[in-house]
Amino acid sequence: QVQFVESGGGLVQTGGSLRVSCTTSGFEPIRHFGMQWYRQTPGRQREVVAAINTDGTKTNYADFAKGRFTVSRDNSTSTVWLQMDNLQPEDTAVYYCNMFPPSTTWGQGTQVTVSS
Repeated sequence: QVQFVESGGGLVQTGGSLRVSCTTSGFEPIRHFGMQWYRQTPGRQREVVAAINTDGTKTNYADFAKGRFTVSRDNSTSTVWLQMDNLQPEDTAVYYCNMFPPSTTWGQGTQVTVSS
């Protein structure tokens, strides 16, 4: 059974940093799958934040994330991270990870709140 467990969110002031993590199970080996981070705010569709290929050598970011967010992965521990710097109030959202193409199963996400 595919599972995603996100963690590391919290409350941070504008300009601050957070690193969120995602541990995966149920679809090993993770090294065969590209991974993506998504975020969602109430009343809005889930949007892609960042993507990373199977071995971590290629990454892509949404325009709002470029220059501020960094996605990385460790296939040996089935973990994907999203380092977020210079956070802004508009980054407040629940952050999720999933494989690419996304599974129909989603984790509970991790809440990131940026205070102004």
